[in-house]
Amino acid sequence: MAKKLDQIVVVDIEATCWDEKTPDGMESDIIEIGICLLNVQSREISDNRGIIVIPERSTVSPFCTELTTITPELIEQEGVTFKEALKILKDEYLTQSRAWASFSAYDLKQFQRQCLALGRGYPFGPSHINVKTLFALKNKLGHEQGMAGALHILGIELEGTHHRGKDDAKNIAKILRTIL
Repeated sequence: MAKKLDQIVVVDIEATCWDEKTPDGMESDIIEIGICLLNVQSREISDNRGIIVIPERSTVSPFCTELTTITPELIEQEGVTFKEALKILKDEYLTQSRAWASFSAYDLKQFQRQCLALGRGYPFGPSHINVKTLFALKNKLGHEQGMAGALHILGIELEGTHHRGKDDAKNIAKILRTIL
């Protein structure tokens, strides 16, 4: 259970990916953690940032760069280790004490898989909000929508670059803000 209910930590990750099957010997790695805070009382969105993460078990494919705009050069220039990224989440965003949200369960499962595979402690507490499902339920939709579709339904312009964690986290926070 979340101990601090002042803000919700909104997260969106980007991970290594390929246009076909995963190459032999590689596993999908988080390469960006987009994050921001949604103040529950004021509904203000703050502290929006993207943490670029150095992949440990794979490389960034041309397909991945085309989808996310994240290049191997960007990772080389700005990347931190997965261990450092987890420390930022815990220390600066208090992720083990606050509720956190993402658009679907993908981010939750990818963090769980990668933390387990690399022997790292899971950085979040147990209070996860699946904004994708919550949005569909709140709006009495027959099926879940993608993030861009949810924004369209709400009449909110997609801000930034779709499939960049920093921008998607902020857009997800806007959707969650309307639900709250």
